[in-house]
Amino acid sequence: MKKNHKYIFVIGGVMSGVGKGIAAASIGKVLQSRGYKINLVKVDPYLNVDAGTMNPTEHGEAFVLSSGLETDQDMGNYERFLGRDLPEENYLTSGMIYQSVIQKERNLEYGGKCVEAIPHIREEIVERIEAAADINGSEISVIEIGGTVGDYQNIMFIEAARVMQARNPDSVFFIMVSYLPIPSKVGEMKTKPTQNAIRQLNSYGVQPHMVIGRSSEPLDDRRKSKIAMQCNIRPEHVISAPDIDSIYDVPLNFDKDNLADIILPHFKLKTKRTNKLAKEGMRSWRKFANSAKNTKKELDIAVVGKYFGTGDFVLSDAYISVIEAIKFSSYAKGVKPKLHWISSQDFESGKLSTRSLSKYDGIIVPGGFGQTGIEGKLKVIKYARENKIPYFGLCYGMQLMVVEYARHKAGLSGANTREIDNKAEHLVIDIMPEQKKKLQNKDYGGTMRLGQYPAYLKKGTIARKAYNAELVNERHRHRYEVSPEFVDIIEDAGLVFSGVSPDNKLMEIAELPLNEHPFMLGTQFHPELQARPLTPHPLFTAFVKAALTYKKGKSTGR
Repeated sequence: MKKNHKYIFVIGGVMSGVGKGIAAASIGKVLQSRGYKINLVKVDPYLNVDAGTMNPTEHGEAFVLSSGLETDQDMGNYERFLGRDLPEENYLTSGMIYQSVIQKERNLEYGGKCVEAIPHIREEIVERIEAAADINGSEISVIEIGGTVGDYQNIMFIEAARVMQARNPDSVFFIMVSYLPIPSKVGEMKTKPTQNAIRQLNSYGVQPHMVIGRSSEPLDDRRKSKIAMQCNIRPEHVISAPDIDSIYDVPLNFDKDNLADIILPHFKLKTKRTNKLAKEGMRSWRKFANSAKNTKKELDIAVVGKYFGTGDFVLSDAYISVIEAIKFSSYAKGVKPKLHWISSQDFESGKLSTRSLSKYDGIIVPGGFGQTGIEGKLKVIKYARENKIPYFGLCYGMQLMVVEYARHKAGLSGANTREIDNKAEHLVIDIMPEQKKKLQNKDYGGTMRLGQYPAYLKKGTIARKAYNAELVNERHRHRYEVSPEFVDIIEDAGLVFSGVSPDNKLMEIAELPLNEHPFMLGTQFHPELQARPLTPHPLFTAFVKAALTYKKGKSTGR
C-alpha cells in the first residue's frame, strides 16, 4: 500500500441507480476543497474489458478518457467534479482483472502455482487500486464499487477493500450509499432495507463508517438514530441525501453536513488551511451552482438524435456529456438551456416537418452509429444551413454535415458515408484503412480512433476565434473520416475545414464562413468530453452565443 495514502470505498445498498457515482464525485470535491489531492476510481463489475461495446440505451454513454480508454459515464462526472483529466488506471472492470490474471498465468508469472480467485484476483485488484494512487500522485482515493451489496459480481472487489483495511485499518474508510423507500400507501420512510444491506456487507467482513441515505425526502433524526443503533454507526455519521434538482448541489450539501469533518479525523488529517485549494474552498463551485439555479432566461435548443427509443429516462445517460456541456456554457452566459429531444426518424418518416425547427434558437446533432434516422438528420442539417439557424454537429453530426454539403452545394449528388452505403457514388466519409481488416473479421473492439489527438486551427475561422489558440487537443471516438480525395472539391464549394491534423490528412473541424452562416460548425471529435462546470468548452460557448444572437434577432424581427 502506498505510504500514508488514504482510501475511501463507496458501496451501494438496497438498489442500484441511486447516485453512488455522484456521491463519490461529491465526496472527492469536498475533500479537494479542504486542500487534498484527490483521486477518483470507478470499479465496474462487468466482464466487459471496457465500456466501448455496451449499448448506450442500456448502459449510458461510453466516456472516453484522454488515453482512449472507453469507460463508464461516472468517469465523466469524476472529471467534471474534480476539474481535471483522469488516467486510464482509474477505471477497473472485472474483465480487465481476469484478462490480466489469465495472461500472467499463460506467461508463467505465477511460477507454476494453482491460480485462484483468492488470492490472485483479489491481489490484482489491490495492486491496481494502489497503482492508480501512485500514478496520480494523490493523497486520498475515493473508489466507487459498482453494483449493489449482495451482487455476486462485486464480491471480489469488496473483498479486496476488506483486505486493504485489514492491512492498514487507519487508512481505509467505508461509505454505504443506500436507498430508503417511502411506500405511498404507508407514507413512512423505511430503514429496514438499509439495515439488511449493512448486515449483508457485515457478512463480507466490512463495517461501514458512514451511511449516505438516499431518498425522496430528507432523513429525520429518528431514522438516523435507528440506522445508527441497529448498524453500529454513530448518528452523526448518517448523512441525509434527498432528491434535488441539480447534482451540482450535492457537494455543497455534503459540505454543509460536515462530511469532511467526519472523514478527515478518521485518517488523522486536518484541513490544509494554507493550501491554495483550501483557501478557494467551495467558493467558485457555489457560484456556479447558484447560477444554475437562479438563471431565468431560457434558450431553446433542439437535439436531434437516435437514442430516444426507450423513453425519456435514457436521454440523460446516452447523451450526458453533451447535456452537461450545453449547461456549463449556457450558465456562463446567463441563460438556462431548454433542451427539446427530437427523434431524427420523425423527420425521415414525415411525421415532423423541418419547418418545425424554426422555433428553436439552435440545433445540435450529437454523435452516434448506424443508419437509423440518418436521412432525417440530413434534412435537419439542410434546413439549418438554408435558414441560418445555429447548428453544432458532433462527430457523426459533423460527418453528415459534410455529406449534406457535398450533395447540395458541391455537386456530389450521390455523396454518402461508407457507414450507410459502401457502394455510394461518392464516399465523402470513409473508414480508416488500418481498421478495414479488423471490421472484415468482425473484430469490433478497439477498432476506432480513440483518445486525445492534436489539431491545428486555421486563422480567421470561428474555431480559431473560439479557442483563441492555434493548436488544440481533443478526444475522439469514431471509425470514419472525411475522405481526403474529396476535401478540395468540398472546400472549393465553400465549406471550410478549419481544424486539421498536424499531417494535414484528417479533417477535424468543418464550418461555414460567418458571411455565409452565423454558426454552422461540426467537429470530428467530441468536445463535450472536456467541458467542465468551471471551465466551459469554448466551442459550446461559441454555439450558445450564436444561439442567443439568433434568438434576439427573432424577437426583434431582424
